[in-house]
Amino acid sequence: MLTILMETRNHEAELAQTLSVLVAGAVEGLVSDVVILDCGSHDGSSLVADAAGCRFYRDWEISTVLESVRGDWLLIIEPGARPLSGWIDEIADYVGFGRQPARFSLSRHDRPPVWRRWLRKEGPLECGLLIARRQSLAYVGPGMRLADLATAAKPVRLKSEIVPARAMRQVRDESIIRPE
Repeated sequence: MLTILMETRNHEAELAQTLSVLVAGAVEGLVSDVVILDCGSHDGSSLVADAAGCRFYRDWEISTVLESVRGDWLLIIEPGARPLSGWIDEIADYVGFGRQPARFSLSRHDRPPVWRRWLRKEGPLECGLLIARRQSLAYVGPGMRLADLATAAKPVRLKSEIVPARAMRQVRDESIIRPE
């Protein structure tokens, strides 16, 4: 029913964290497959993907990948992002009745103050992208990346929240700067 897509480049720890959250979706029968698109990793990203049963592509073209996925719907997220409770039920309902692409809402704990939201533009995949596979094929062009696909879509907001990948990067960077 749903294929998860992620691009990675040296995101071993972030990939493991996101995949651990997605297990519940696979157990519930929502997630049919997970595809990891590598962009030149030199870490253990491929080992994490293999251990989790994901398909891992080192050389890929987005149109070929999209034609090979099992799900009728795609959930594109960044390594390190974590959908919060309720995401499985909401996505299951949405893919049954929804027609247009959708994004998660940003977690209440990770929303920047209002003044910072005006100054900072949200990244194209910061809140993920849920899109029908047939729609995604209409947007695809040669040499495209997943972020380009997210930019082309005009999504609505879901009520379910996501902790963005930048939150994990911040925590990791702070622990490097201030070791405990």
